[in-house]
Amino acid sequence: MAFFLLSSGSLSAVQVPTNFAEVIEVTGIASTAVEYPTYSVRMTGYNAVPEQTNADPLTTASGAYSHPEVVVARSRDLAEELPYGTIIEILAREENKRSCGFYTVEHLIGYRVVADTMHPRKTNQIDVMFEANDTVRVGKGRINPALVLGVCTDIEIRVVGFVDIKDIPRSQLELVARIDGLSLASR
Repeated sequence: MAFFLLSSGSLSAVQVPTNFAEVIEVTGIASTAVEYPTYSVRMTGYNAVPEQTNADPLTTASGAYSHPEVVVARSRDLAEELPYGTIIEILAREENKRSCGFYTVEHLIGYRVVADTMHPRKTNQIDVMFEANDTVRVGKGRINPALVLGVCTDIEIRVVGFVDIKDIPRSQLELVARIDGLSLASR
């Protein structure tokens, strides 16, 4: 896929990254002077379907639209630390990546915006939203990323910024651009 940009009356193709690691590399996000907190949590995945949410799976608990490329839910006990609109980066240590399906779905995670809340019985946990119709290759079959992820323990998440919950980005590219804008503004 390529975008075309008008430049001096001619068209030139700009290659669009195919995974989130490339997005970060292309945008060259620099660390900001602001030091945000880091938390150790358990991580699972879910889909915006009635069986895994509520009767209106397209609307998150914050009232935002369920964008599976950017939304993450947090347990209620983390509401003060991770209010709606918090942008997080999910970091897994090598040993933790092997305890669950993180390696298989890592390319789908990227940065996330806290826009949903988990069931009250869940504590110290985040739940990454994935596209309900998406699949990843596992062995000879294809399985939904939320199932492949399973339960990851001792995952580190780092707060990297905040957005207005009424205007959360719809894609990873848009989210990365906002994070880049936040880091430029804080310099």
